[in-house]
Amino acid sequence: MGAVSDAVVMQNFDRLRQLALALAVLLLRAGEQVGLAGHPQPPRAGKGQILRLVEALATGLAAPAQDYAAALPLDFVRQGRAVFISDFLGDLSGLERSLAQAAASGVKGLLLQVLDPEEESFPFHGRTVFVSMGGSLAHETKSAADLRGLYLARLAERKAR
Repeated sequence: MGAVSDAVVMQNFDRLRQLALALAVLLLRAGEQVGLAGHPQPPRAGKGQILRLVEALATGLAAPAQDYAAALPLDFVRQGRAVFISDFLGDLSGLERSLAQAAASGVKGLLLQVLDPEEESFPFHGRTVFVSMGGSLAHETKSAADLRGLYLARLAERKAR
């Protein structure tokens, strides 16, 4: 979630937090109870919950320093709804366990993938060094354009999965 193609463009993680908050505000205005996965406070309704979510999203959820965020153990409200927001570019096994757990609890929902425009188009040419957000993975190529087709095919596979 640390990808960013332009200093003016916000990082994916910042987009994720804004989208989560906007969705939460809409749901709260509709009278729903809203909460955050992995947060100690349960889902609640009302305007006060907006302030709690703003604080949690602004301070409690820092951009992860590791390459891929670990899956959270989740306690789903039976027959509730869940929204998973991520770039979904890491290991999907934790997500798949969470989705199975949600389905077993009768939870329905959606997955919202947040990608930087350059992650979608892969406009790179020439010598390029790709570094993971945690910095532990790096790949250098002398001809990034040669990787474009393979990258876009793998991205399409990931989206389909």
